[in-house]
Amino acid sequence: MALIRPFRGLRYDLERAGDASALLAPPYDVVDDEGRAEIGARSPHNCIHVILPEGEGDAKYAAGAAHFEALKKEALLRDPEPGIYVYHQTFESEGERYTRKGFVALIELTRFGKGPVLPHERTLSGPKEDRLKLMRACQAHLELVFGLFSDPERRWEAAVEPRLGAPVLEAELEGIGHTLYRVADETAVAAVVDLLADRNIYIADGHHRYETMCAFRDELEAQGLGDGARFGMIYLSNLDDPGLVVLPTHRLVHGVENFDLQGALSTISEIFDVTREALPGDALALRARLVEAGKSGAAFGLTIPGSGVVDILTLKPGFDPAAAGLGDLPAALQRLDLVLLHELILDRGLGITREAQASKRNLHYYKSTEKALAVARGEGVGDTQLVCFTNATPVADVVAVCDSGEVMPQKSTFFFPKIPTGLVFRDLRRGK
Repeated sequence: MALIRPFRGLRYDLERAGDASALLAPPYDVVDDEGRAEIGARSPHNCIHVILPEGEGDAKYAAGAAHFEALKKEALLRDPEPGIYVYHQTFESEGERYTRKGFVALIELTRFGKGPVLPHERTLSGPKEDRLKLMRACQAHLELVFGLFSDPERRWEAAVEPRLGAPVLEAELEGIGHTLYRVADETAVAAVVDLLADRNIYIADGHHRYETMCAFRDELEAQGLGDGARFGMIYLSNLDDPGLVVLPTHRLVHGVENFDLQGALSTISEIFDVTREALPGDALALRARLVEAGKSGAAFGLTIPGSGVVDILTLKPGFDPAAAGLGDLPAALQRLDLVLLHELILDRGLGITREAQASKRNLHYYKSTEKALAVARGEGVGDTQLVCFTNATPVADVVAVCDSGEVMPQKSTFFFPKIPTGLVFRDLRRGK
């Protein structure tokens, strides 16, 4: 049972804080040092000063907390009664324009495998330790987890849309429009709460942030202070939303001793058909070719940088996972493009073990098809030995893996666009 509830959020007081476009920031884990400097220069009130504070060692967490306290005094307001925060993102992807709709609320925190919140990726200890130290210092939920629920009839929208009123925040960042509304009407909120009560929540992005909230909840409960942290802040969107876009994440192989693509391909000759063709000239043409190849099953493309050709691999009819040595994998994983790429090509064919894959020892991940294609053409190739072009993982496959209790390879999904930080915060010192 997914227990959802409204809350009294901390939001930017735009009369004091200024233009919202100068205040939001991407999630902390996609910002490098150069990006942090550029974002921070937009405004002294930009939330990047809190979520990616500067400083040596653990001193940076105290600096982040100091920035957050300054924000509360100088640039934030606290809503007078509990509500949910309806959030629309308007964007373009591959020539199409979309609006994805969702809302920010609190959710009862349950550990993965022990409640309705289900993951599709494993988490790493380093990012969780970093986020936990910042959460302790600030005593707040600063960043949003991105969760999905099923609502084919889009009943949640019907409940809240008559109550939207005027936006409380509007911004545009890198061509993406952000519009936030506050809904405090008790009838509308209750309808949303009731709708989600019997639904699973699938984590689309923010696995580390979610587990960090759970860990902090456990710490506070051990101190007898955990009631307020029993709920965590989350953005929820509909699996059936027409604006739900998933893009691929491509793999770039480097540092493999005795690299031999032809040898790797020979190990899967009974599993995949291989078609060698000219490397497409642009990202849209490449994406269209892979989508076409994937209509009958798993498919991906492999190219050696500068070769000018790409091998398109398509799963042969009658594929038998057990005969391919994959019978020990859960059924939900046995036919997924990325699982077959990782298991059969990267591990079995090139010798990049699961441990090496988990530590990213021999892999770089590119979300941009254009940038990956540039490397494939030999531009800025660096030490890349192979570019693996992939299709996006269908949402239905993500749900099936979550429901099975299994997880997918790292970087299996890229729900576009990301959810920015700065829409709303939650101060744990002030309860609901």
